[in-house]
Order: sequence, then structure tokens, then C-alpha cells
Amino acid sequence: MQKLSGKSLLLVSFTLFSMFFGAGNLIFPPHLGAQAGVNLWPAFAGLAVSAVGLPIAGVVAVAQAGGLDKLASRVHPVFAMVFTILVYLSIGPCLAIPRTASTSFQMLVPLIGGGTGLQLAYSVLFFTAAFLVALRPEKLTDWLGRILCPCLIVLIVVLFAGCLIHPLAAHYGTPSAEYAALPAVQGILYGYQTMDTLAGLNFGAVIALNIRARGVTESRAVEGGTIRAGFIAGGLMLVVYAMLGHAGAETGTVYPGLATGAEVLTALAQTLFGRAGLVLIAAIFVIACFNTCVGLIACVGQYFHQLLPRIPYPAIAAFFAVASMLVSNLGLAAIIRLSTPVLNAIYPAAIVLILLSFMPGLEKHRAVYPLCMGLTALQSIAAALPLGAVSAAANALPLGSMGFGWVLPALAGLAGGLLLNKSDLQ
Repeated sequence: MQKLSGKSLLLVSFTLFSMFFGAGNLIFPPHLGAQAGVNLWPAFAGLAVSAVGLPIAGVVAVAQAGGLDKLASRVHPVFAMVFTILVYLSIGPCLAIPRTASTSFQMLVPLIGGGTGLQLAYSVLFFTAAFLVALRPEKLTDWLGRILCPCLIVLIVVLFAGCLIHPLAAHYGTPSAEYAALPAVQGILYGYQTMDTLAGLNFGAVIALNIRARGVTESRAVEGGTIRAGFIAGGLMLVVYAMLGHAGAETGTVYPGLATGAEVLTALAQTLFGRAGLVLIAAIFVIACFNTCVGLIACVGQYFHQLLPRIPYPAIAAFFAVASMLVSNLGLAAIIRLSTPVLNAIYPAAIVLILLSFMPGLEKHRAVYPLCMGLTALQSIAAALPLGAVSAAANALPLGSMGFGWVLPALAGLAGGLLLNKSDLQ
């Protein structure tokens, strides 16, 4: 069987890591560290489950199924079409892609100033560059894996090394109220908010393209290469998250009460390196956001090109780049208000779909996927959208106050599907 060389596997893994590692991934670990204090590592273990384990499981599930549409088709072909389109749109041009430009620009404001005109010029330059790199989705390893990801890792290591050589505090601080009891559970809840699991469902197809571009064409070999790259990228994410979490815990001891992870990183870098620290943090955010933007444009463009093959991929990629640029300047706040409920509605369904894929033999039980996913979707939609008493009832289910009200309906659907299949056999 064909197999990726060690060098190619590393480049593909770096590419996948860089696609995952955007602004949110920079912000969450240091903020968790600052809040958790002495309870950092139990909280970090929880974060690792929901912010690393689930996204990589998504990559593996899609690789094994042969694509997100095939995985979702286990529920129903109509569900597969609607769910896949919602996933690509909500995590792409309707939220994540526009935010890459606006977030990275905010980190540049202390250095270059703000203003509408400057932000417009920056976003035009940012999305033009991202579009040009994304024009060849099968060649992302040449840019992201070979150049940008190593640069990003080096800059993060410089920041972490500063913490080790000149520690801000001799010990971690007192945990906040949320992390004082059951920090691991709080870490799981916090990592859940990254919603990277949806990205994991998206990225597998483009990673498979890059593997094929390196001469590996057999389906089993492509699947195996994608899965191995997922595990390596996940391991790298854990290491980087641990570095950022430690840095955040030290910073939180000296500067308690910082509201966001961006504030934590900025305070840390400025304390260690002065004004040069602001340049360092800005460079980290710009590279991380650019990598994610390129990856998302490539994923969304590739999917819609397959859906609408008569429209050339460059035209689709250009459309989403321009649309995202306009949204980032004109209507990001409104788009976030509209897309966030959609994300909250489809995220539980994505998690359940992934978990079901790892339960062997369920495809033989025809009622399991539709019933389990149907009950999950009903609860998550009712809980996410403003539906008055219906939403209140959905959120009143066990674990609903923590955002996990869908767990009981999912388990009920699984049990009901198995029982229905058993009765059919009898």
C-alpha cells in the first residue's frame, strides 16, 4: 500500500494544525490558565477533551466515511445536504472567515492605529493574499505546512521561552469561582465553546487533496495519511495549548481580572519584551488568522465547487473571499448575531454524528442514526433559537444549564433506535 513519507506526513500535519489554530485557539488556553490558576492542569485536561479530542475525532470520522456528505448520509440524504451546507456556511463566510481579518486587525491597532479606512485597506490586502494562497487547495502544504506554520510555532515558543527565562510569578494564582470546584468539567465546557469540531468536519477533504498531490492515490492510503496527520496535529495542539495555558496562569497571577485571552497575551508580551512584545503578539495573531482564513476559503470553495461543478473553483473562492471581506467591514456584528444561534443548533448534531461513527455496527441498525440525530437536533434547535416556552423547556432538560441538554435526547434516540431494530428483527 502507498504511504506518505515522513517529511510529507509532517508537512501535512503542520498544514492541518495551522488550519485549526486560529485566533480562538490562541485566546482560550491563556484565558483558561489565568482563570484556573493552581487548578490549571485539571482544567487543561478537560479542555484537551473538547478542544482537541473532538475536533481530531471529526477529522478521523470524515476520513473513514469518505467525506462529510457520506457520513451525514447515514441519517438521510436530505439531512446530509442541509447539514453539510449549514456547517460550511456557518463556520466559513458567515462567521469564522470574516472574523480572521477583524480579529487580527484589532491586534495591530496599538501599532498602526485604527480607523475605518485603515481596516478596509488591511482587509483587502488580507483577503487578497488569502485568496491567492487558497487558489491551489492541493498545494496548501507548500505555504501553510512548509512556511507559515513553522513561523507561527517559533513565535509562540519565543513567548513561552520568555516565561521560562523570566517567569512573571513564582507560582500559579488562586482559581476563579468557576474553576475552584470541578476544574476539569469547567475545562470541558470552556473547550466546547471553541466549536472546532465543526472545523474538523471541514478540513479532512482538503487534507486528503494535499496527500493525493504528494503521489498517494489509493483510498486506504489517503485515509490512513489523513488520520495520522490528524493525530500529529492534535498532539502539536496539545503542546502549544499547554505552553499558552502555563503562560496564562503566570500572567493571571500578576494581572488578575483580565477579561480575555488577548488581554492576557498582550500583558504577558509587553511585560517580557516591551513594545517589541506588541509586535510579537500582532505577528502571532496575523499568521494564525491568515492560516485559518486560507484553510476555510479552500474548504468552502472546494465543497461548493463539487456541489456546483459548472462554476470554476477560483470563481467560488473569490466570491467567498470578497463576501467575507465585506462582512468583516460592514456587518460582522449582525452576522455573528444571526450565525451564532445556527452554530449552537448544529454543533450538538455534529458531535453526536461523530460519536455514532465510532460505534461499530450501527449502520446495520437503520433507525439509530435518524432517531438519535433527530432528537438531538430538535433539542438543540429549540434551545438555540428564541422560541419562548419551547426554548425554556429544551433548556430545562438535565445538563441544559451547561449547554448539554441534548445529551439525554441523544441517548434516548440511540436506545430507541436499537430497540426498534430489535423489534423489526423479531
